[in-house]
Amino acid sequence: MNKNILVVEDERKIARLLQIELESEGYRVRLAQDGLEGWTAFQEYEADLILLDVMLPGISGIELLRRIRSIDEDVPILLLTAKSSVEDKVSGLDLGANDYLTKPFEIEELFARIRTSLRLSARTNRTDNTEEWLTAADLKLNLNTREVMRGGKLLQLTQREFDLLAYLMRNKKLVMNRDQILSEVWGYDYDGNTNVVDVYIRYVRKKVDEGFGTELIQTIRGIGYVLKDPQ
Repeated sequence: MNKNILVVEDERKIARLLQIELESEGYRVRLAQDGLEGWTAFQEYEADLILLDVMLPGISGIELLRRIRSIDEDVPILLLTAKSSVEDKVSGLDLGANDYLTKPFEIEELFARIRTSLRLSARTNRTDNTEEWLTAADLKLNLNTREVMRGGKLLQLTQREFDLLAYLMRNKKLVMNRDQILSEVWGYDYDGNTNVVDVYIRYVRKKVDEGFGTELIQTIRGIGYVLKDPQ
């Protein structure tokens, strides 16, 4: 089944090029040229994935991202940005983007990111009537409802934080290096700075470990991270 892609990009040449390339791959494409038009298009068009430029007139790509995530937590969103710092990319991911691509980029890399995001989205949205829990000590994570609890307290995690914690819990007691985490959680062979893993580990630790006595997520210096189960 062909997928619908919403492209929110104010540079007409880039937008038209993306439309041509995506349609040649069999995707159905709708274009929006500023943030407000993108917001309207999102509400009217049943997009399976959104390509979102960060620098937009009207409202910024980041503000549009916030609005979309306030009503839809699941649609994959890939940020297109000219900014190259890790901090800029991490802030976008933390607001709910699934991935990012820095301009200029190769079209084949974009296709790969799109395929990965759609595949991961399909896996996440696959329904299953059984409840599947992962546990470590008093930490519980439900893969179907995406609930996380520790000591009976419900924790609020972003999508990326949840995916990272789920990966560590699936591999509890095993030390995972940064490259392994990037490949499995971010869903592709990441060729940038692995510091993004360290940033998200800090986010997850703050929510999962702080105030609960036993620290489950541990750093193995020079190697990576492990989630230990003391039971």
